[in-house]
Parts: sequence; C-alpha cells; structure tokens
Amino acid sequence: MKNLWREADAQTFRDQAVAAGQPALLGERVYTSRLIGQDSDLVLHGGGNTSVKIGDLIHVKGSGWDLGDIEAPGLPAVQLAPLLDARQGDKLSDPAMVKLLRDNLIDPASPNPSVEALLHAYIPHAFVDHSHASAILVLANQPDSERHCRDIYGDKIAWLPYVMPGYDLSIAAADLYDQHPDCQGIFLENHGLFTFGPDGKTAYSRMIEFVSDAETYLAQYGIGLEAVAPEAVQFPADFLGRLGQILREGDSPFTENLVLDPRSDSNIRAYTALDKLDELSRRGTITPDHVIRTKPWPLVVAENDSDDTLRARLADYLARYRAYFARHAPNQAEEKIMLDPWPRLVLVRGKAAIGLGKNAKDAGIAADLAVQSAKVILAAETLGRYTPIPEDRLFEMEYWSLEQAKLKK
Repeated sequence: MKNLWREADAQTFRDQAVAAGQPALLGERVYTSRLIGQDSDLVLHGGGNTSVKIGDLIHVKGSGWDLGDIEAPGLPAVQLAPLLDARQGDKLSDPAMVKLLRDNLIDPASPNPSVEALLHAYIPHAFVDHSHASAILVLANQPDSERHCRDIYGDKIAWLPYVMPGYDLSIAAADLYDQHPDCQGIFLENHGLFTFGPDGKTAYSRMIEFVSDAETYLAQYGIGLEAVAPEAVQFPADFLGRLGQILREGDSPFTENLVLDPRSDSNIRAYTALDKLDELSRRGTITPDHVIRTKPWPLVVAENDSDDTLRARLADYLARYRAYFARHAPNQAEEKIMLDPWPRLVLVRGKAAIGLGKNAKDAGIAADLAVQSAKVILAAETLGRYTPIPEDRLFEMEYWSLEQAKLKK
C-alpha cells in the first residue's frame, strides 16, 4: 500500500484552514482523512473515522460524512474534558452517550459525532485514525487472529477481542491502551484497525505501514489483494428483468423503485463459483458495519433459474430472515422493531454480485461492499477459515438502539 502523504499538499490544507479562521491542525486532519477515505482498500462509503485533539477540544468525524470528501464541518468540535470524565462514571446507555456528545458540541447545529468518539477521546494522542482495511479484515476474521497479529506486529499493536462498537468498545480500548501505553495501534478482532500519533503524518503513515505489513504477511501464503479489473456482466436477455420484477412483488420495499447494480471481476467469479457458497455467504459480513447496508447475508441465485425457482429462493430468504429476528429479538434488553426482511445483495452463481437499492446510490454501495467482501472472504478462506462475528452479535449491530430510535420516531 502506497503512502500518499505529500507535505506540499498538507500545507495547502493547513493554509486553507487558517484562511477560513480554523486551526491549521484541522486542515491537516481533513487532508489525512481524505487520504484514507479515498482508498477503497482502507474504507468504503462512510466507513472508518478520524479525529484530532486541539487544545481542550476534540474534532471527530460526524455522522453522515464520508472521509473521502470530508470538510471541516464534518469534523465537529466537542469539549474534551466531559468525555474524559465520563470514563470514570457509570456505564452509559447508547442514548446517554449520544446526549453526552451532543451536549458538549461547540456548535449545536453540528452532526452527531461518531459513535466511536469516546474511543478517540480516550486515546491520548493528537491524531487517531480508524479503518476497515481489506488486508486487516482477512486477518481479523480468523479464529486465531490474535496469533497472526502477534506474528506480524509484535508489541507495536495491541490486540482487542471483539466488542460491540460504541461505549463498551471505547472503555475496552482505553483499558487496553493503558496496559500497552507504547503501542502504535489497536487491532480490533472482526472489525478493523486504529492507529495514532502526535501529528497527522505519523498516524496516517502508521496506518499505511501496518496495512502494508499485513499485505506482506498474506503474500507469504500466496495471497494477493491487488486490485482486479472490473468485468462486464452479461446475463441471459431476460434475467435482470425477471429478477427485478420478482423483487418488487408482495410487500417488497422496492415496489415503487428498484435499482440493480451488477458487478463482476475475477474475485467475484471465483467466490460465487464455490460449492460452499450458500454456507460461506451466510457466515456474516466482513466487518459489522456492513450489515446496515447489505443485511446479514445475500440472496443466492443462478442465472438459469426459472421464475418459480427465483420466487422459492426469495421466499426461503425472507423466512430465514424472519426466523433470525425471532431467534434474537427476545434476547435484547429492549423491544426491537423488525426491519424489512428483503435482501440488499444478490449473488449469481459463478457470475456476479448485484447490489439492490431504492436508488442508484444505495445499490452502488451494496455492490461496492460485495466487491470488497468477495476479495476478503476468498483470502480469509485461503489463509485459514473465514470467521466473522457470530450471528447474535451481528444482530446486535443491525438492530442497534441508535438505528432503532430512527424507526420509532
């Protein structure tokens, strides 16, 4: 992975910030956030988050912003001291955590700070970066991910077992850092990587260095994660029309609008051709965040399926999703409202992945995540066994109270 830091570019961002009446360090933060966000092997579509501490404030990525084109308003300023004090208090519920962050925003009109804002606050470095790098996810989704982490990084990086994002993860990561105060990063099982440093260049360079180390390690096992060329997808003439019509039937959320975004490349063809595709694709997403965009698993079909077969496969998918909700909803601390059970991603055996959405943006996001997932899952299976978080933890992420609150409104 290339380190794209250019001092002249960084200075341009610093100068622009100062000219706008902002701290130079905020300009530097915007610059390195974009470097991370514009690399699809580091983050995709709003994934990852970044922060910078300036005086008694922390600027942290805000909800709804994408690192690839983030601007200063996308890094809202929050009073740091109350966040630090909260670590010593009682456990915060998700609504209480959001309230704490909003109550301490300098500009009340700012977007909600990232759910990882407390973690950023508790790491005592000026710059903190978080990514879902493909090479890291290959290793993070191994049953022995800690061993791989130690083999690659030694004491440079501290390894953390999976913890639900939000308050719990913030406290766990802070406690881990206290035990390893000389570490330069934190490796999150099933989730991703944090790096940090005294300045933007150091935190970003460590991210690139550690992801490159992971790529080099995987190469020893014959695993390459280089970008592959997208391929044109050619289906039988009526396939997409028939599939689209069936996906609009019944109580489908796509009755009014449905966009299908087909994708293929050598990874997708290899992944979808696997005999164990049904079982493998149902293990879960490569990082928990993806479940919000793609559901826990895709719908698997074949391009020569008849209409009756396609309807039967969809009916099985819907029944499986409803059973998944029925299994896990009663175990939650609060009542959950079931989301619509329809797929957001279709895998066509030996051929392609198709992102689904009510608009081109949503369909494109699902398709992009499918491209990354095929690469990561193939590599993870080559290294050992692809082992994402278990279904009950994935349900917690999909039905997070912060998301449910939007439905209840």
